[in-house]
Amino acid sequence: MAITPPLSTATGYGVVIGLGFLFAFAMIFTTFVLKRYNYELQTSEMFSTAGRTVKSGLVSAAVVSSWTWAATLLQSTSVAYNYGVSGPFWYASGATVQIILFATLAIELKRRAPNAHTFLEVIRARYGAVTHCVYIVFGLMTNILVTAMLLTGGSAVVTSLTGVPTAAACFLLPVGVVLYTMFGGIKATFLTDYAHTVVILVVLLTFAFTTYATNDILGSPGRVYDQLVLAAKRHPVEGNQDGSYLTMRSKEGAIFFVINIVGNFGTVFCDNGYYNKAIAASPVHALPGYVAGGLSWFAIPFLAATTMGLAALALESNPIFPTYPNRMAPADVSAGLVLPTAAVALMGTGGAVAALLLVFMAVTSAMSAELIAVSSIFTYDIFQTYWNPKASGRALITASHSAVVAYAILLAAFSTALHYIGISMGYLYLLMGVIISSAVLPASLTLLWSQQNWWAATLSPPLGLIVSLIAWLVTAKKQGGELTVATTGANNPMLAGNVVALLSPIVFIPILTYALGPQHYDWESMKQIKRADDHDLASAAHVDLELIPGGHVENANEEAQEQALLARAAKISRWLTVFLTLALLVLWPMPMYGSKYVFSKKFFTGWIVVGILWMFCSAMTVGVYPLIEGRHTMKRTALAVYRDLRGKGRAPVTHGAVAEETGASTPVEKGAEATPVEKTPIEK
Repeated sequence: MAITPPLSTATGYGVVIGLGFLFAFAMIFTTFVLKRYNYELQTSEMFSTAGRTVKSGLVSAAVVSSWTWAATLLQSTSVAYNYGVSGPFWYASGATVQIILFATLAIELKRRAPNAHTFLEVIRARYGAVTHCVYIVFGLMTNILVTAMLLTGGSAVVTSLTGVPTAAACFLLPVGVVLYTMFGGIKATFLTDYAHTVVILVVLLTFAFTTYATNDILGSPGRVYDQLVLAAKRHPVEGNQDGSYLTMRSKEGAIFFVINIVGNFGTVFCDNGYYNKAIAASPVHALPGYVAGGLSWFAIPFLAATTMGLAALALESNPIFPTYPNRMAPADVSAGLVLPTAAVALMGTGGAVAALLLVFMAVTSAMSAELIAVSSIFTYDIFQTYWNPKASGRALITASHSAVVAYAILLAAFSTALHYIGISMGYLYLLMGVIISSAVLPASLTLLWSQQNWWAATLSPPLGLIVSLIAWLVTAKKQGGELTVATTGANNPMLAGNVVALLSPIVFIPILTYALGPQHYDWESMKQIKRADDHDLASAAHVDLELIPGGHVENANEEAQEQALLARAAKISRWLTVFLTLALLVLWPMPMYGSKYVFSKKFFTGWIVVGILWMFCSAMTVGVYPLIEGRHTMKRTALAVYRDLRGKGRAPVTHGAVAEETGASTPVEKGAEATPVEKTPIEK
């Protein structure tokens, strides 16, 4: 039974279009301020790398925002509704370890290829054009699947809450994102990621306190617990210990856990968006940014699903539930409508507005990262590499802008088509690993193992895709008797395809490497990747390129300092990632799964308290710490704006370093000359 829209269509259009343009205007204004007072001219390097100077607080916020898709909120809540308390944990832990493990790869990328713009440039530098093209295909497939999930999930929620047609939602959700991404590049993505993350954290904490503290029907963990016990008696969960929603012992939940781990390896390690953020981070901030971001992100699906998924189970037998007296239809659950349905049941119209705002923030912030990822692939791996190797900075910016617009239009159309043929966000979420995960291991070993040869790197991804598709479809046919959306979307076929995709390169890579001879790569060609030539843009703006973030050419001493920082970070990351991975995947969940423990009321209360406290820690890490970290730059910029408004001119600025108040204007002004106090190309 579909949800009757609790909000008007006008409200839906107002949020989707109005908020989109509000963020676009804010980022356009911010870009103007940064250019005028901080020398952040929008060169091609700034557009795609933010000058490689982003600090850990913003990196953490960007990781959290990019990884908080529509699926993070909607799919996690659906698995909580289906499997109980195990679902949120399996989702959160199964998708956190990839971010933490990626920290090691991020460090190696900055060590091996300090001037790269995309991870695909590294592939080409080591293996050549054919291998490069193979990974371009897998990289773009990753971006397409992620963006399609964002738009199908987000549009389904907008339609269910407001009645806005799904096709309209698919085309309108990207509009504001396209505008601010075009004007601000990846720096705008970082800043909007921060703003979106803060809103998401506030809304989720509001839902949590409403469910577990203030709601008239629920209002405490104990009442929620009692309702979950009754729900298990009405409709016990097949495969769960005693049919309970209050146990980690869940057969289907464990299957989802494996699918989740495998699929999310693909969407992190094959998504150029995460490499973009690693490249944009300054050397000393990449590791803490990714580790803190991964741990902060854990609380979002964990608390969101433990709150809204369980609230839906607890309230669905109450007349206030929108589908009462029926349970939610499986198609609606797969479409990700558990969260908005529970929000309406908990808070009425206010809950619907909060859910709409939450999903809008998740969809648009993650989509901005996807737009930058695709535009940088098109600009540097297709346009500059095969079309115009001598492209100027202006030509590269034009290519980036064109790619952003074209990709948004194509994916809006593709997502609309998926809706009309019945492919939901939940289906795509389970499928993504089948399609892309065979590229995870060979792509990672390109940066981690000098022996992997051309044959292994080039052939493993397509061979893995072939065998994963065979495993998926054969299992679906054998178990379902026919190939339909329902049979191919079942857990067991998806499990088979996902596992084969991720693990088959473990067989292909050593066979191809040692049968045809290892490579013995010396890493030098990666270091030869050059930054874009933005002299034309700097000259047009009458700015010394050396003063623009990303324009400074490092000397030997600076390079040595940077490599020392990265070498130290690499050692720390290996040990830290191993420990955190074991803790989240083995030490915490497996004893609870193996013991068949069913939560007591006190244990369930403690479980909820841990989730809320973790969310507060996340709020401090990605909400408060970036402000502390950037306080000096914000203060200097505010003072410069104040001087300008009072007619005293602008003090010379060099990427956040302001000269003494001499009244001189900056070299950004046409014809003006000034000597900045310092040049700080490397964040210290």
